[in-house]
Amino acid sequence: MDRYVAIGEASEALGVSITTLRRWEAEGKLIPERTAGRQRRYDLAKLKPELFHAAPQDRKTIAYARVSSHDQKDDLERQKQVLELYCAKQGWTFEVIADLGSG
Repeated sequence: MDRYVAIGEASEALGVSITTLRRWEAEGKLIPERTAGRQRRYDLAKLKPELFHAAPQDRKTIAYARVSSHDQKDDLERQKQVLELYCAKQGWTFEVIADLGSG
């Protein structure tokens, strides 16, 4: 039996925002049914996260490290090391971006 749900419940089922569902609809990735009042309804049987999310190997995590002055340059290096270790332990493909502010 098909179970149709409103956009809020569908977004929770997929773990994405309502805005993302609307964008996927505009891109043609997802076609909701419409009620007589033109409200979107989604078939839970067709909502499979793997159909919409990028595969893990296609994703890249961006880690951001920042300090506000040149006096904290050593802290910035420590932040970068901690972020690199954490991302590597998670098994993620990642890039660390560092920012040294002017204070």
